[in-house]
Amino acid sequence: MLQDSTIRRSLDEYIKRRIQDIPTEIKQTFPNIKKIWKCEDEVDFLYGYYVGKIEEGSLHYLLKATRASAGSYVDTFEIRGIIETHKKELQETIRSAIHQ
Repeated sequence: MLQDSTIRRSLDEYIKRRIQDIPTEIKQTFPNIKKIWKCEDEVDFLYGYYVGKIEEGSLHYLLKATRASAGSYVDTFEIRGIIETHKKELQETIRSAIHQ
């Protein structure tokens, strides 16, 4: 799917920008995450939530950037793999946003 290095770099930059927006989103969307969601591990919950959000946004970003249809060009497993390369950065961003 992402044979073009320009598209790959562009997608990577998009993912980095999305990760930078997460602390603000957490403060606005999940101010009392323990009480609302009754979850024991907020980092795992939010990590899964944001991987899904970033994956969805990446798919839209790629479709718009390449003007391709989803079936012919975009492999969601490849997108997930690219997001997972930022796993530590995403987890640390979430942790720091929760503990502020």
